[in-house]
Amino acid sequence: MARAMTLPTPAPLPPLDLASKFRIAPRTRINLRERDVDDTTGVRKGEAEIRLAQNTAQLSDTLDVLFAQNEWSVLLVFQAMDAAGKDGTIKHVFTGVNPRSVRVMSFGAPTTVELDHDYLWRTVHALPERGTIGVHNRSHYEEVLITRVHPEILERSHLPAELRGPEVISRRFREINRFEKYLVDNGTKVLKFFLHVSKHEQWKRLVERMETPEKNWKAQVGDLRERGRWPEYMAAYEDIFYRTSTTHAPWYIIPADKKWFAWLAVSEILKTTLAGLRIEHPSVPESAREQWEAAREELKKL
Repeated sequence: MARAMTLPTPAPLPPLDLASKFRIAPRTRINLRERDVDDTTGVRKGEAEIRLAQNTAQLSDTLDVLFAQNEWSVLLVFQAMDAAGKDGTIKHVFTGVNPRSVRVMSFGAPTTVELDHDYLWRTVHALPERGTIGVHNRSHYEEVLITRVHPEILERSHLPAELRGPEVISRRFREINRFEKYLVDNGTKVLKFFLHVSKHEQWKRLVERMETPEKNWKAQVGDLRERGRWPEYMAAYEDIFYRTSTTHAPWYIIPADKKWFAWLAVSEILKTTLAGLRIEHPSVPESAREQWEAAREELKKL
């Protein structure tokens, strides 16, 4: 009888420090036009696929322990221009992960109910529980992004007129920083990712949505119109990074013209963050073990 072949275990790849490379230091002015959207740090696609598979397998194991420990939680914020690949990145980073450990929320325009509350209300309601990861596809940062590019939105909000002055954006930056510090101080790690896609690549993806029947459902007229405000969005994002990338809740600008590298970069940074936490299986008190033994002895008698 022929023996089954045993495939050799792949040698571990050297670590990548993508967190340091793409993290934005506090109070740093960024010019997005100077950021290389094709930067892969020398990693080729084949290697990236191997690393991503290893990272997702490790993430699955780590999240099981995170859930059992029930102490830490993690909030991932994704912001980007339309068609930058937020959905795809989330899908590939969390493939194979136990659904109980991850909660994905996509935020669109505020509903009537949400407009009847403060702008952080819906974010608070979607925060991750201890032992889980919350993924916010768009986030509370829309309130200092869209409202800057389209200030008329504030006029349609339910905010009192005297609070809608020109200082509202600066005030919200301060509120967001305090809010994120509060989360971190209470056991929620906050990671913020901007998927940086070029204007040329975005156009290719938008055209693909319009010309590929399976992707037609993604095509939105509004995405095309907002593209015309590209410089305004870039300026708004640069201001966001300058004002809200902090030591406790950093921003990471991820080159996203090559989707496969964006997936890898996010998974590497998440892996590095989780490795820095004290995550371990909870210990079982001796009293519980004694109860187990008593229950086992009773079952033997049945």
